[in-house]
Amino acid sequence: PLILSLISIEIHKFKCLLKITNSMTENISPDFVNNLTSPAPCFYCPLAANNYNIQFLSFRIRNYDSGQVLFEIARDPDEEVITQEDEEIEEDDIRTVRYQFGPDFFKLKNVGTNLTFSVGPTPVKNFRMIERHYFRTTLIKSFDFVFPFCVPNSTNTWESIYTLPSLSTDVIQDMIAHPWETKSDSFYFVEDKLVMHNKAEYSYEAFNSTEGSI
Repeated sequence: PLILSLISIEIHKFKCLLKITNSMTENISPDFVNNLTSPAPCFYCPLAANNYNIQFLSFRIRNYDSGQVLFEIARDPDEEVITQEDEEIEEDDIRTVRYQFGPDFFKLKNVGTNLTFSVGPTPVKNFRMIERHYFRTTLIKSFDFVFPFCVPNSTNTWESIYTLPSLSTDVIQDMIAHPWETKSDSFYFVEDKLVMHNKAEYSYEAFNSTEGSI
């Protein structure tokens, strides 16, 4: 049964990839992603859909109430920009990130994020991010943020505040006991057209003695 289940998942992923590859101009709308009931089985747009040359330069997650930084990353200035010519690169590696927060994360009420990004020569209007979080196939919470306008060839900072959902003790314990089974999809739209799709996986296992805690 386990082998058959894994085969079924891989077939589903293949069909999804085939559909997206052969229908790259198909409109995956905000309404479509807001009605998803489980994590997307694959990426819903190719890298080439980012025709505004939106590049994420740095990203920070913090406890909004205390200011404590939980995660921070910045692109090396010498790192090559990924373009549509790089489609053969394994997408799971470049569009999926893993976060390890530890069990104390569930004590937080609000989380703040700070994203620095640049855009190309085309104005970017109504840059919208819809981020949907799941534990297994259950939607935990959906977030929706809009950056109204980006000047061409500009670098911008996007500050977002997440009010975390109230979860039962049983659900929290289940999420802690099953690392990486909590997942999210981040869909980025420009004027309601999907241009980027990233994924994340989360672990809330206890840190070891050298990793510290929140």
